[in-house]
Amino acid sequence: MKSKKGLIVLIAVTFLFAISFVYAQPQDVYDLKLEGAKFPPVKFSHAKHSTDYKVDCKVCHHKEADPKVKVQKCTDCHDPAEAKNGASKAMDAYHKNCIDCHKKAVEEGKAAPTKCNECHKKG
Repeated sequence: MKSKKGLIVLIAVTFLFAISFVYAQPQDVYDLKLEGAKFPPVKFSHAKHSTDYKVDCKVCHHKEADPKVKVQKCTDCHDPAEAKNGASKAMDAYHKNCIDCHKKAVEEGKAAPTKCNECHKKG
């Protein structure tokens, strides 16, 4: 009888440890959203783009000397409302960077979203 209780406790503790380990990992998926946007925010995975797809940091963090040291938000330079100081509106910058790259990937036979609702998903 004691061994059954011990086994159940061991399983429960192992399960709880595993769950806490998974939830303790840093979240990599970010919501790219702009105030007043007509479409839902885009779920963006930094790890997929930088590690899996090997996108060079400077493709997105083009103004940063070393993006690993100090990274600004896109909206620090790309105003959500209007183009300023030679920098395009944030939405235009996202769309140009993302859509151009996704279209190139599709041309190379890779899967990448290119339609509005493929990135801007409801719910």
